[in-house]
Parts: sequence; C-alpha cells; structure tokens
Amino acid sequence: MAHNKRHAKAAATVDRAKNYALAEAIALVKANATAKFDETVELSMNLGIDPRHADQMVRGLVGLPNGTGKTLRVGVFARGAKAEEALAAGADVVGAEDLAEKIQAGDIQFDRCIATPDMMALVGRLGKILGPRGLMPNPRLGTVTMDVKGAITAAKAGQVEFRAEKAGIVHAGIGKASFTDQQLLENARAFADAIIKAKPTGAKGTYLKKAALSSTMGPGVYLDVATIQA
Repeated sequence: MAHNKRHAKAAATVDRAKNYALAEAIALVKANATAKFDETVELSMNLGIDPRHADQMVRGLVGLPNGTGKTLRVGVFARGAKAEEALAAGADVVGAEDLAEKIQAGDIQFDRCIATPDMMALVGRLGKILGPRGLMPNPRLGTVTMDVKGAITAAKAGQVEFRAEKAGIVHAGIGKASFTDQQLLENARAFADAIIKAKPTGAKGTYLKKAALSSTMGPGVYLDVATIQA
C-alpha cells in the first residue's frame, strides 16, 4: 500500500500528455526516485522496425561516458596466457571445460560473457543456456575476441549491450538516480546516438518514434525525441 501511495504521488507530478525535454525529464525522474535504494534510470525507445526481419535488427554495445553505476560481473572462456590475461584484467570467472560444466549445472556467475575465438566450439554447445539470457558471445559485439583485456576493461567501465525486442523497443539502464543531471544527460545521449547509428538498412519511415525515461520504482516520462540526440 505504501508503494502504491508513493507511486501515485509521483505519477501525479507527470503530465502524461506532454513530451518533456530530456533535461527536464531527468530532473523529474530523479525527483520521483524516492525508494530506499539507488534506483536505476532507464531509457526506452520505440523504433520504427520489425526485428523479426534480419535486415531490421538493432543490436550492439555502447560505452556510457559516466558508467552505469552497476558492477558488471564478467565471465571469460579462455585458456593459457589468455586466461591469465583475463584474470589480470579483472574478470570474475575464467575457465574452459570447467566453466562450461558450471554453466550446464545452472551456476552462472556473470553478466557478460567473453570468449577467445578458439573457445567457440565449446561455447557453442551452451547456446541454449546462454542465448536466452543474452549472454552468448558474439564477434559482432566484440565479445569474441583475442583482445580479452580490452573487452573486459570496456565491460567494467560501463559498456551497455542493447537489442531490440519483438515490438521494436530497445532499452537500457543509463545510470543511477544518484548520478548528477549532467551525467545522466551525457549517458542518455550516448545511448541514443548508438541506437541512431545502428539504424538498419531495412528500416523505413520514422526510425525513432517514441522515447521515455523512468526509474526502477517511478513513473515513466515521455520524451521529446529531438532533445535526446546529441
């Protein structure tokens, strides 16, 4: 009941018929993030695409200039010198067959999975487990690479993976409510810029149709899409 009253009070401050400028929306979302924990601020965009078609899929990675405020756990499939490099770079879990066995047993202790190319025959057997969780390494996303250190560093620094859902919606956490307005503004524009650059060849008509900003427990605020572009 307390949550319902708090949410209703916050919702009353938002004009649902208005598209807010990004800076104004950030201030409003932060003001309404009154939970007892540091809420995540999320940017959602409705794109003019149909992801069911291969030439309209939007997917990629973007490094947020101010990080996400979240500690990302990184798992790495590697052997020998590359495994040692991964550990030195701060990977949380490193292994080969032993790591595969843990994953098959349901013990997944990471949020991002990186693999060296020679490990993909092994990793490929885990596709039914890692795929649905969005954890399957992909060379196009830079998560199948010999530059293990670079991939780990980027992930730990606040790199965000995005992928359009069936309805053409793409979203990601762009920081925490404790971030400054400027930090969230910079992160939001970096994320939006990455989405715009990822516009697929098959997209027709208006690409960036709608956008909204919200916090974990707060109401959504519709955005003037022109203001989220850098």
